[in-house]
Amino acid sequence: MNAAVLRAPEAMRLSRPLRAVLFDLDGTLVDSAPDLAGATNEMLLARALPPLPLEQLRPMAGAGARGMMGLAFQVTPQDQRFEALKAEFFDRYEARLLRETRAFDGVDALLEGLESLGLGWGIVTNKSERFALPLTAGLGLAQRAVTVIGGDTTPHAKPHPEPLYEAARRAGLAPEECIYVGDDHRDILAGRAAGMRTVAVSWGYLGRGESIEAWGADALAAQPQELLALVRGAMQQQSQQVGA
Repeated sequence: MNAAVLRAPEAMRLSRPLRAVLFDLDGTLVDSAPDLAGATNEMLLARALPPLPLEQLRPMAGAGARGMMGLAFQVTPQDQRFEALKAEFFDRYEARLLRETRAFDGVDALLEGLESLGLGWGIVTNKSERFALPLTAGLGLAQRAVTVIGGDTTPHAKPHPEPLYEAARRAGLAPEECIYVGDDHRDILAGRAAGMRTVAVSWGYLGRGESIEAWGADALAAQPQELLALVRGAMQQQSQQVGA
């Protein structure tokens, strides 16, 4: 997909100079699906039920316990069994948090590229701090990020814009100086509500809802290097505007 790079000059025009790129975590920076699926299959095996293939569970990774328990046990948050299943899922997931979770291919180069451009980067996830903080620290991300905001850092989670506002505040930036990047429609809704330019990435989980093209993101990227090219294009445009 080259749409992201081709659309960069117009789609990513910012009202203020770009100073930071904020990212969703699961499905955007890291592939946590193997451990989320592993915890789910542990629960199935404990009940003498057959495990589900990773390919079937992967699209639900972005929806966390709701998605995993819904697929594995056909329950919704309104089901009386849901809370107990969720608590067990969280405990099992916490026990294997970093067993198979890794950054997506190309993400390290992307983050290094942003740093070489003089840009900060941060993380805004709906994953609770219980998991987000040790996971990002264990992968060496928290030590480099300007901020890590979890799903319970503020009273609201995405698609509410408050987590993104809080990230900008902690980074000492205005929201208009940030781009938000994610692999879920909620990410784009939150970024737009916060007044940030948004990029939807297709290397993540995407779920089973409407197509990524329908989310209303300012640009799309299929690979981390496309996102880096997009950011470079936006900064070059800024430089040309200043020099004009």
